[in-house]
Formats: sequence, C-alpha cells, structure tokens
Amino acid sequence: MARSRRWGAILAGGDGVRLKPLTQFICGDDRPKQFCSLFDRYTLLGHTVRRAERNIPAAQILFALTHAHRNYYVDEPAVIEARRIVQPANRGTAPPILLSLLSIEGLDKDALVAVLPSDHYYSDDAFFTSALEAAFEIAAERPESVVLIGAQPDRPEVEYGWIRLGESIEAEGGKDSRELYRVGGFLEKPPLDVAQTLYGDRWVWNTFVMVGHVRAFLEMIEQAVPDALEAVRRAELWTGSETCIQESVYNQLPSTDFSKQVLSPQAARLLVLRVRDLGWSDLGHPGRVLAVLEKQRSRPPWWTRVLQKGMAAGCA
Repeated sequence: MARSRRWGAILAGGDGVRLKPLTQFICGDDRPKQFCSLFDRYTLLGHTVRRAERNIPAAQILFALTHAHRNYYVDEPAVIEARRIVQPANRGTAPPILLSLLSIEGLDKDALVAVLPSDHYYSDDAFFTSALEAAFEIAAERPESVVLIGAQPDRPEVEYGWIRLGESIEAEGGKDSRELYRVGGFLEKPPLDVAQTLYGDRWVWNTFVMVGHVRAFLEMIEQAVPDALEAVRRAELWTGSETCIQESVYNQLPSTDFSKQVLSPQAARLLVLRVRDLGWSDLGHPGRVLAVLEKQRSRPPWWTRVLQKGMAAGCA
C-alpha cells in the first residue's frame, strides 16, 4: 500500500504519575514524562515523533493530548498545532485512540494507522524503524488484522503486559524472515513467580505499538466497547486543524483501557510481530530511567544532581 495511505496516532495524554518523583526533580514542575527531556535535548515525545516520521508522512501524524497539559504541549516543537486532538480529561487509552481513528477514517477510509505511545524508550531506533515498516507491510497484506509489536523479554518483568505467541505465520511468498504469530492471549503485570515461567520462547512484552487498517481497528472496537464508540462518534472530529473535544462527550465516557477492554477480548483478530534486540522500556518508574542511563556513554546534566542528592539508590 502506498506510503500516502499511512497515518500515525501518537498518544500523548497520559499523566505519567509513577515517574513524577524523577520528572519533578529534573524539570521542576508537574509535567508528564512525555514532555520531559530525560536523555538529551529532545523530549520523549520529540523522540517519538522523529521515529514516526521515518515511516509515516509527517503531515499525517496526529497528537492525542489532554487539556490539563496545555502549558507543556504548546511549547513542544514536535507537536504541530494543526494536528492536535485535545481531550478535556484523561479517560484512559481507548478514547484518544477512537478519536484519532474516527478522524482518520473521515479523511481516508483505506488508511493504515499506527498507534504509538509517546513516552517509551528504544535503545536502537533503527530496529524500531524496521519493525514498524514490517508491521505496515503485514497490515497491508492482512487488512482484517491488527499487528502488535512485541519486544523479546530479557528478564521476568512484573510490571509489563505480556503476549503469548500462538500459531506461527509464514511470510507471504517466503520473502523475509520476520517472526509473525497469532496472539494466543494476554497477561497483565504477572507476579514474579509467574513472570519467571513466562520468560522463555513463547511470550513477548506488549509495547502497545499497533498497526492496522482503520476499519480493522474500528470493527474490533465496535465489538468490544460499542457504547464508547457511539459516544465518541458524537464528538467534533479532527479535519485538519486543532480540535478540542467537547466536555459533554467525555462526561458520558467511562475510563476505558484499550488493552484490557479491546485487545484482550478481540485477540483472535490480532497478530504479533516478535522483535529481538529492540531495547524497549516503558520508563514506568525512575529505576528504569536510571538503568537506561547506566548503559549510555553520555549522560544528561541532571544525572550529576541525582548522584549528589543520593537519589540513584532510592530510584532503583
């Protein structure tokens, strides 16, 4: 499918609560982690945009934001005003995905859409670019499915979502060696004894990066959470300029988790692309940020202040 059919929806409306102790120390305010420069001069959101633009036309990348963060996103050079979809409140991951999908569908019913969290880390951007490109190609070949990118685990992590690999799917025409599987199930944040049994060959971490035909996404959502879909359909959708969603729409929306309430019950429609050496982290707490920095040659200025304050041990 032509590159012009590709769209991106960057989820940048989260509150980053678990990382607040570190981001407050670094930035001196309450900004969520996606608006914080943790590793270099770019924010996590800025890095996400730079990665996305390698696979998706820049003009077709939308930003799902929350009004409470306005002071931060208006100063973020990567967030183009004309492509903002601003929620009046944070109601979980499903509403911003829905708003983005319905807006894209209104402009291109044959769109392929990548849903991208804005606050994650990859040790090798080139691996991520290759993985996202493969996911777009698979979604074009299989328009009825949504493709998840799964990171090969390197430890029995208890705070991530895990995906069980089902039946292996051969690449069409045998043209490459990508590791594509049906989704056999999900497990969220398992206890340590369970995570130790998952840490093998048949499970991967859920990065929450997804690619699929816009209709495939919407059909899944309609099956799983039809009331949320109908509520969001009543919103004023994005058509090319900044769009602020009405509070009246969100007042009717319960908090909806896309992983638990859409992906899990619709697993039969999902595929997972296992990617090795991705070096992925969701940076969910300060210890993960410090672990990333310990592997890097250069460190940001705030690193010295952390050591001086004796915070490093407490954040691990």
